[in-house]
Amino acid sequence: MKTIILAEKPSQAKAYAEAFDVAKREKTHIELKPCSTFPDGAAITWGIGHLVALKMPNEYKEEWSRWDLNNLPIFPERFEFKVSEDKKAQFNAVKKLFNGCDVAINACDIDREGSNIFYSIYRMTGAKNKTIKRLWINSLEVDEIRKGFNNLLDNEKDLLMYKEAYTRQVSDWLVGINGSQLFSLLLAKKGVRETLSIGRVQSSLVYLVYQRQKEIENFVSKPFFELVGKFAAAGGQYEGKAKIKTDTLDELNAFLLANEAVLNSEMPGTVLVLEKKEKRTQSPKLHSLSTLQTVANKKWKYSPAIVLKTMQSLYEKKLVTYPRTDTNFITENEFNYLVKVVEGYQKLLGQEFEPNLTPNKRYVDGSKVQEHYAIIMTKNVPAESTISSLSPEEKNIYDEVVRNTLAMFHKDYRYEETKITTVVNGIEFETIGKVELEKGWKELFSHQKEDDGEKTASNNVLPSVSKDENVAAVLNSKEGKTSSPKPFTEGGLINLMKTAGKMVDDEADSEILKEVEGIGTEATRSGIIETVKKNGYLDVKKNIVFSTKKAEILCEAIQGTLLSSPSMTAKWESYLRKIGEGSGSSETFIQNIKKFVQNLIETMPGKMDGSTIQKAVEQQQTQSSYGVCPVCKKGRMVDRKTLIGCSEYSNGCTFSIGKTIASKKLTEKNIKDLLEKGITPVIKGFKSSKTKKSFEAKLKIEDKKIGFAFSNK
Repeated sequence: MKTIILAEKPSQAKAYAEAFDVAKREKTHIELKPCSTFPDGAAITWGIGHLVALKMPNEYKEEWSRWDLNNLPIFPERFEFKVSEDKKAQFNAVKKLFNGCDVAINACDIDREGSNIFYSIYRMTGAKNKTIKRLWINSLEVDEIRKGFNNLLDNEKDLLMYKEAYTRQVSDWLVGINGSQLFSLLLAKKGVRETLSIGRVQSSLVYLVYQRQKEIENFVSKPFFELVGKFAAAGGQYEGKAKIKTDTLDELNAFLLANEAVLNSEMPGTVLVLEKKEKRTQSPKLHSLSTLQTVANKKWKYSPAIVLKTMQSLYEKKLVTYPRTDTNFITENEFNYLVKVVEGYQKLLGQEFEPNLTPNKRYVDGSKVQEHYAIIMTKNVPAESTISSLSPEEKNIYDEVVRNTLAMFHKDYRYEETKITTVVNGIEFETIGKVELEKGWKELFSHQKEDDGEKTASNNVLPSVSKDENVAAVLNSKEGKTSSPKPFTEGGLINLMKTAGKMVDDEADSEILKEVEGIGTEATRSGIIETVKKNGYLDVKKNIVFSTKKAEILCEAIQGTLLSSPSMTAKWESYLRKIGEGSGSSETFIQNIKKFVQNLIETMPGKMDGSTIQKAVEQQQTQSSYGVCPVCKKGRMVDRKTLIGCSEYSNGCTFSIGKTIASKKLTEKNIKDLLEKGITPVIKGFKSSKTKKSFEAKLKIEDKKIGFAFSNK
């Protein structure tokens, strides 16, 4: 029985091979010696990302190579795949291996995209009548790999996951290809010379950020007034705040007058309530990828993409478990192996404490684990030399995973909370203080900076007072201002995507988004964020996310359509899940997506005439332009990536300024001088294309073109 194992990438294949005896290593695959798991031996081969991909429109029809509204919709009769040009050699090797085997094992990542990669490649090879099995493991440790290959699953569930992923892939292609062309072409008629990228998840994410930015821009801060008291007791002084909050000082004074109280004068007060309670805080839940991305962004400003890349590297080094997980729980199996190595990990961190070895449902609950369990360390405690060889990012992320997991074995954080209610002329003031009793699991993170809120609360130590004690009170007014909503951080985008259901009004859609944990998946969210940044919709400055003028045009254009709302993902995921369970039809879903695309094509031209879109276009053109064209005096000079060109190009004005002239990159000042004065000062560093010699000259506008102006010498 010839067995072929397909890994998703070379590093994964290498890890599998390390669990067995290798007979031979080839450029495209690794051959294994016969063993109890593979009596006739086996060969491990791999993909390089996606070896095959959906064809682009021009590969179906020549006419589809041109962007033209008359060509829409683009609906291929049958969706076809192609082999990427740079991956043909590897694909041909995989094809030969698959066609010559009896058993094919899908050992790609254990999610629907892993199933999609395997079956897309397998079907493209034309292999038939093979027994297909599925490897299902969460760790690349040797014993876990062997255990997984000895307990292979059949491919019934795998096929359904592939069908679900294929349906999503085709549907995203239909929306992306048609939507991008439709909106780009319609806006081009209004003078927008940019390609807009449209996508089910990326467009709704951009719209959510745009909405928040608009809320911040339109926010008008309003003053408010609070009443605070300073109290002198026998044991010392403390402060308290009344629950009253007014819009004006006059309203606050009227409240004081009604209670026969005055500001800035000593008055008698009484301790009405004195409560002391011991409180406990359990350690944070174990990490899923999204919680790790959020924490790492908060602590070290790492982007979600960097966290995923770093986690993948740590996974391949066998230091952590499978990274693309959306759960915060482990099963008793994982807990049991952690119990055996907890002491070793304590030594690794230099943390001595008596571990609690009883499983807690907050962390250990097999019923909450479906495909993957939470991110934890592996069974093998690494040597210090291994840790020292890690990159700074790997060290920080690994340290976070280890401490977060060890915290599960530590004691609760304990503190005493004191609450004093002081009454002055019938007005109640509340004071809360906190005294640390036992750091517990927080000892593991004591080397890191505390939040300002935590620091303030833990430092608010109150004097000793008794119930019914008389105190001297001085009341003061305190002015504050309402705060605008906070902008998103890059790590906050992960939470935004995960909790997108909160942004949806429709109750049913909101519930679905809660169930599927928002838009995108653990595996794709960081990639989506990188895509919208690359497409010019979002900028990140000092970890704060801003939507661009290009994003504003996109959002004004898609406003009111499903493309602007997470509801679209809710509707998709609801039915895609049925396909994955075997009760939904891929054909029905794709037909409905075609209807949606057709409706966009028919209705959007009319909606594009709205005043808000026109205003956004004009603002973008004004803000991104270099001023009026000096030749036609009508258009505006706008950035076209490699040149600065006139917006009246389609009406005959061909004037432009290349950003690089004679091998010299022009500065912003050079361009500004040309457009405002018609000539620049002498510029050094030009290079002749014929003689390759350097020269200096002025640039000037002459006969509607850019030319050189040389000095007499």
